[in-house]
Amino acid sequence: MDENDVQNNSIGIFDGFFDVGIPNRHYQQLQLNYTLPFDKIPFLKFIQTQYSYTGDFLWTKGSEILRDLEGIPDLGNSVQNSARHQINGNLNMSNFYSYLGLTKKKTQNPAEIKRNTSRRRGGQAQQGQSENQSQNQTITELSTGDKALNTLIGIVTALDRVQINYSDTKGIFLPGYTNDVGFGGTLKPTAGFTFGSQSDIRREVARKGWLTMYQDFNEQYVRTDNQQLDIQAGLNLLKGLTVDLIANRMYSDTYTENFRVDPDTQSYNSIIPNTFGNFNISTNMIRTSFNTSTKDQSENFEQFRENRLIIANRLAAEAGVNLNDPDNIDDNGFPVGFGRTSQSVLLPSFLSAYTGSSAESENLEPFRDVPIPAWNIKYTGFMRLTWFKENFNRFSVQHGYSSTYTINQFQSNLEFNRRDPFGDSNRDENGDYRPELFISNVNLIEQFSPLVKLDFEMKNSVSVNAEIRKDRALSLSLNNNLLTEMQGDEYIVGLGYRVKDLTVVTQFEGNRRVLSSDLNLKADLSLRRNETIIRNLDVLSNRVTSGQDIWSINFVADYAFTKNLTALFFYDHVFSQNAISTIFPQTTIRTGVTLRYNFGN
Repeated sequence: MDENDVQNNSIGIFDGFFDVGIPNRHYQQLQLNYTLPFDKIPFLKFIQTQYSYTGDFLWTKGSEILRDLEGIPDLGNSVQNSARHQINGNLNMSNFYSYLGLTKKKTQNPAEIKRNTSRRRGGQAQQGQSENQSQNQTITELSTGDKALNTLIGIVTALDRVQINYSDTKGIFLPGYTNDVGFGGTLKPTAGFTFGSQSDIRREVARKGWLTMYQDFNEQYVRTDNQQLDIQAGLNLLKGLTVDLIANRMYSDTYTENFRVDPDTQSYNSIIPNTFGNFNISTNMIRTSFNTSTKDQSENFEQFRENRLIIANRLAAEAGVNLNDPDNIDDNGFPVGFGRTSQSVLLPSFLSAYTGSSAESENLEPFRDVPIPAWNIKYTGFMRLTWFKENFNRFSVQHGYSSTYTINQFQSNLEFNRRDPFGDSNRDENGDYRPELFISNVNLIEQFSPLVKLDFEMKNSVSVNAEIRKDRALSLSLNNNLLTEMQGDEYIVGLGYRVKDLTVVTQFEGNRRVLSSDLNLKADLSLRRNETIIRNLDVLSNRVTSGQDIWSINFVADYAFTKNLTALFFYDHVFSQNAISTIFPQTTIRTGVTLRYNFGN
């Protein structure tokens, strides 16, 4: 029917029936999983590793409106892919130690001796000699040498478990692709690309005429790379002592560029390439954690200042600068091209000063390859002693530490001269050599969570939780050479008491009912002190910009009237006093009663 409701008889009922059209999106995926055959090798049976590969491909149809514009070539569609490699490994260290024969000698009690002797009697032909022989071979008490050997084996086999997870995900996005996709899929632009290959296909696709010829095309070619490494391990040094180690590393970057295809030569021309990304790795700052750091004095910051000259001289030596020539030394005593405000100088100096490493051996590159693990230590072995068993239901001591080094964002320095990095053409306005990557900000963060924690419950139902926490965050701005240092200390004391079988008599609508349940009382008192100091490398203008002393009192009492109904009374009191006189102290009080009813069984 047309607009006048006149039927067009020239169109048959089956016309276009088999025309499937062009899809708007086409997605395909390849998934491979493989268990590495370490179990086939006796020495490596303790390793359990799985590898997986995922290759994704997506073709997206371009806009139909932009396809037939007058004087503008076809803007095409877009194709993108990704390839994810993932390895998950577990190391069963106990199997490894057993294979090496690193097992401790054990004693047997009299009951075990009797059972073993009875088995040998029933299973051996020579019954007359078996009993005396088995008793002679049974160890009832370890010698001093055996005890020392067991101690040595315990130290060597302290590593109890290891888990390693690594993933690397890369992807390519190519706009302006003019080819369509078939009904059953496609192997273009290349078979490898459709299964996730990250080989560079830009110039090959351009030569085949599969990229738009529009000279003002402004969509960007994008390549991404994301790497993640996580390592977890456990140590078993003593009974009741658990040590957990955690290390990680994360790297992510994105490469973008505009492009043009020459209509005469079909050559691909890259325009304004740019790389940006971020980086994070676990590190360790404990060697400088307890150094003096106040508004007027900071050992670490002074070390930061001193490290700059050492790092600058190392960089100059690598660049071939003659440090004995006075013309190669600036007014501040630094090598020309590596001044005291140069990014290449500041970054390693900062990391060396606050991680406690030597500036003479500090890595000069911004990225680190090997993560240093954080740890969490908990000891409950006191409960093995008679006095603790008689007086406590539980008793534990805990300590935890973590630290990270972070580059919030790095990006390509578009003014960097790759052909002559140490030439005069690669100097900035300060006379320093431009770095290949421009980094605006780096952070070092550490936490003692907790520095020490004592948690116990006595036989009289009194529980105590005492905890000290400490944290520090350092943020270095490479734009204005300012260091922002945030320090925090927190002290927590908690008391708890359980009134067992507290009886409550209720009378509702004349029905008398006696309820019996535990009344749990818990009170926490905490003090949190934090301060933010901004330090300037070359100007004595350290100043406190913010800070607080926060007192907090929390009290909770709960009583279960029935299995489903619980009443809870709470009181929270928070008082804060600021380090800056222009900010007024604040007090917040919350109190109330909460009734909880569980409709489940």
